[in-house]
Amino acid sequence: MTTRRSRPGATPSNDASTSLFAALRNLLRSCTTELQVVHDEPLHFYANCDLPDAKGKRLFFGAVKVSNRKHLFHFMPVYDFPELLDGISPSLKKRMQGKSCFNFEALDPPLFSELEALVAQGVQRYKSAGKL
Repeated sequence: MTTRRSRPGATPSNDASTSLFAALRNLLRSCTTELQVVHDEPLHFYANCDLPDAKGKRLFFGAVKVSNRKHLFHFMPVYDFPELLDGISPSLKKRMQGKSCFNFEALDPPLFSELEALVAQGVQRYKSAGKL
């Protein structure tokens, strides 16, 4: 009998996890006209800014990655412009790990609406700064 080995940190696929990943991924995919998608896989989505920096390297914009039970949502505009976080709710703040990562274990429509607004603000800030 053959067994399949999964990537380290990967979780078994289930409907709730798949829906959560898709919801987070769609928040970043909504801005793909300004982004260069580097990875778009079932457990990993990664995008850079389309415009290169002065050294010719594309800046990291955001990613969604499944790690054990958690879904990690990395969003660099909040790292570059921390004032974007000034108005977030305590519930969303509690989901933060580090300066630019949010952890989710389940779909939470009110938090996702707030995160969607944060993504829109971050995109606008990056556009104003010439990063997008």
